[in-house]
Amino acid sequence: MKKSAAAATVSLTAASWSRVLGANDEIRVGVIGFNSKGRQHINVFHNLKGVRVAALCDADQAIIDREVAKFKERGEPVKTFQDMRDLYDQKDIDAVVIATPNHWHTLAAIWAMQAGKDVYVEKPVSHNMWEGRKLVEAARKYSRIVQSGMQNRSDVGLRAFKEYLDSGALGKVKWAHGLWFKRRNSIGKVDGPQPIPGTVDYDLWTGPADLEPLMRERLHYDWHWRWNTGDGDMANIGVHQIDDCRFLAGLDGVPKSVISFGQRWGYDDDGQTPNTQVALFEYDIPLIIEIRGLPMKKNVNAMDHVKGVRAGEIIMCEKGYFAGGRGGGWVYDFDGKKVKQFPGDGGGTHQANFIEAVRKQDRSILHSEVEEGHYSALVCHLANISYRIGHDSTFADVEAAVRNDPKTLERAKNMQQHLANNEIDLAARPVKLGADLKFDTVNEKFVGDWSYEANMFLSQNYREPFLVPDKF
Repeated sequence: MKKSAAAATVSLTAASWSRVLGANDEIRVGVIGFNSKGRQHINVFHNLKGVRVAALCDADQAIIDREVAKFKERGEPVKTFQDMRDLYDQKDIDAVVIATPNHWHTLAAIWAMQAGKDVYVEKPVSHNMWEGRKLVEAARKYSRIVQSGMQNRSDVGLRAFKEYLDSGALGKVKWAHGLWFKRRNSIGKVDGPQPIPGTVDYDLWTGPADLEPLMRERLHYDWHWRWNTGDGDMANIGVHQIDDCRFLAGLDGVPKSVISFGQRWGYDDDGQTPNTQVALFEYDIPLIIEIRGLPMKKNVNAMDHVKGVRAGEIIMCEKGYFAGGRGGGWVYDFDGKKVKQFPGDGGGTHQANFIEAVRKQDRSILHSEVEEGHYSALVCHLANISYRIGHDSTFADVEAAVRNDPKTLERAKNMQQHLANNEIDLAARPVKLGADLKFDTVNEKFVGDWSYEANMFLSQNYREPFLVPDKF
């Protein structure tokens, strides 16, 4: 894949205001993309003192109309746009919240910064590694406040546990294991291009991605499972577990290597991304991230768990371990006895933290500044690239590939049992064993075996005029 070196073609200028906002100044926010997560952002920002949701933007007019009706019921004015560039032209908008599909996150944020807006951008902050670094460069060039939507970093329980861990109470961290086990159903299978809803500007919806025919039943949400617009559950929710582990265990930057394995099992549909996946990353300690979309066994609604965790992380240390996630968790001894609780709040103050940083124009107080968001998104991309250039294999090959890491070997064996419980025919759809990739953590590119193939995925083709700038 080839990245574009072209600069953005939109005519956007830096903001004229650089003042520190006073406590009584109203911060006017625009929300871009709100079919799902963005709808929650509208409510949260609407309820923050000193904040007004003043503009809404979505490529689907039906979604705009749905939310505008709520503003009308409250007697509140709000501007609406289908094209975010028109919103960015509004001089009275101070900050924007970007909750579009993944393929729009980086360019939408860069355009906003070029227009002088501060930015809250949802996870993952990028659709590929290259554009994620461009996003960070833009934040530095334009001196904007940019918060990534990794709200678990604002969870009071996780923040308290990090202080406890950093104090040395549990000794050194030995390994970290992030999990996201959630039932994902088939998205169906179509026999040809589907009609685009009449309320949608499909050219705007597609933006920087390839303008492909709609080859799935639903336009919205199911874009997660197509590589052109999404990054699968590894970057949809798995990114939270990656970020949690990085935050709690102090895993700075990006890992030196990755290997991933899995498959899309349990149905034959129009999804392309794996619904069952394990990735092993080499930091100073092993980081294992695992996702599952099938139940614990066929025809059962419940999901598997590890040490009671279905969505969260296990941080194994010399003197015990932490098991929890969003909403906090517990420290246990090695007999499984509860030692200390860290109750959380789900990170509900993450947006307020962003607003405080905007008001003070101080990025140092952000709980998830954009570069941290970039690193966690990049880890997702590492896993997916390893998987995408992999090959159909056997679990004997998988076990041989991860034999030097006991924890990952254990998870490979557990995955086999999980698939057997779901009556998966591995002869019909074998496990895909990803490439064992080495990564240059300074230059953010692959080196060594398979580096040529892997580096082809560092970026993507961009479609005019939706070009991510190479230079600022």
